[in-house]
Amino acid sequence: MASRAAQIAGHLNYPRGLLAGQVAIITGSGQGIGAEAARLFANEGAKVIVSDIDTAKANEVAENINKTGGSAIAVPGDMLDTEYLKTLVKKAGEFGNGKIHIIVNNAGYTWDGVIHKMTDKQWDNIIALHNTAPFKLVREAAPFFRVTDGEPRCIINISSTSGVHGNAGQANYGLAKSGINGLTKVIAKEWGPKFGVRCNSIAYGHILTRLTAAKEDGAFVTTPDGEKIALGIPTGQGAKSETANLDIPLRRPGTATEAASSILALASPLCSYITGQVIMVTGGRNM
Repeated sequence: MASRAAQIAGHLNYPRGLLAGQVAIITGSGQGIGAEAARLFANEGAKVIVSDIDTAKANEVAENINKTGGSAIAVPGDMLDTEYLKTLVKKAGEFGNGKIHIIVNNAGYTWDGVIHKMTDKQWDNIIALHNTAPFKLVREAAPFFRVTDGEPRCIINISSTSGVHGNAGQANYGLAKSGINGLTKVIAKEWGPKFGVRCNSIAYGHILTRLTAAKEDGAFVTTPDGEKIALGIPTGQGAKSETANLDIPLRRPGTATEAASSILALASPLCSYITGQVIMVTGGRNM
């Protein structure tokens, strides 16, 4: 009877959690979708490395996780700094006792402009942040993923419908998000056969974050050279227009928690046979 009870308990997540014993790096997790993903991952038993350029926000997320019984450390820094990526992987490996199971490439922002007015700086910055930085992070973490210890490994790259359908004013972002989908498929084919690494993209539609909030709210990010980039959408335009949700079957934008829940689901054993895919999380919008 005791052995049968133990067998049944082995098939239940409670109280261990969907990600029990796994170590996860989540970039851009000082706020928004990333912070929610960090919270959800910790609730499901993962040890979380909170990576964000904003030191105060990264520390706050990690502290809140630890206060509520989870396990997290903050490793703040700039994703465009190659030396930081080395530090991030090193500290994650130490925190995970020599193991890293999950990377969520979530860090990023938009710097919009129509084609004939977009500067080289806008173009180069967005490509570097959304393509080169995730590639370098995955490359740096390769020794932790190219292993055959029988434990699950997965990489989730955050994309956008702009990279699937295109979006006016986002030539840089649209290319970058299309590119990350391509990288996703390459990783799945290179590291799947021998090492069992799963890699998927999640392409979000209209999610309530600082990127889709009103530009008048004044949110901004600062580039490494000190330039401030205004975030958001002008009231009355695009996702902030009165008719913005009419082509969404659910007739509303998604929340950061809903977006983060899709990351958790994809990282979990529930999706153990899904790899090389671009998962659309859009409330049903298909263009």
